Amino acid sequence: MPKQRRTFTAEFKRQMVQLYENGKSRAAIVEEYDLTASALDRWIIQAQTTGSFKEKDNRSSEETELMALRKENQRLKMEVDILKQAALIMGRK
Repeated sequence: MPKQRRTFTAEFKRQMVQLYENGKSRAAIVEEYDLTASALDRWIIQAQTTGSFKEKDNRSSEETELMALRKENQRLKMEVDILKQAALIMGRK
């Protein structure tokens, strides 16, 4: 049975980053608080780059642009489908 996905508050994440920055080893933090090493690494990087643990604050401008373009592409596909259906209906009359 897979592990249940846990969520951590921003305060908890800040405390873990503080422990690491104050000299506690990464392995000791992971062991003591039952965390994954990748999660701790991600929190450390996020704290150093933007200071925020929210994913949207840590996206690069390229990632943000890509998401916007995908959303627009999806909207345009829906519009084309609607126009195709309208053309079929008008063609029957």
